[in-house]
Amino acid sequence: QLRVVESGGGLVQPGGSLRLSCAASGDTLSSYAIGWFRQAPGKEREGVSCSGNVGGTRNYADSVKGRFTASRDNAKNTVYLQMNSLKPEDTALYFCAATYLQADICPEPDILEYDYWGQGTQVTVSS
Repeated sequence: QLRVVESGGGLVQPGGSLRLSCAASGDTLSSYAIGWFRQAPGKEREGVSCSGNVGGTRNYADSVKGRFTASRDNAKNTVYLQMNSLKPEDTALYFCAATYLQADICPEPDILEYDYWGQGTQVTVSS
């Protein structure tokens, strides 16, 4: 069974950058689409971005367009979320999630489309 673990969160000033990592184990990453989601206090979990099984990407949120980019290295069983020009409203607990999908496409940004979830990594954007 696939297991995913996020890392790379932290405290960053507005305008700064962070790169989150999602390390997969237990199965071959190239058989899965990986989605990035986030949840701020008091808000619903929302989709941010997705990486298809061999690197195609889909942006889930207009608010991060042009600032966040998903990528992957299947040889390292790791997916990344590069976050630039961070804003205070990007503060949230960030999750990666996997769904078995042997095609370079992404599902809809619905948490029910994803089967395997990590515990999340906190990103705080503040001066």
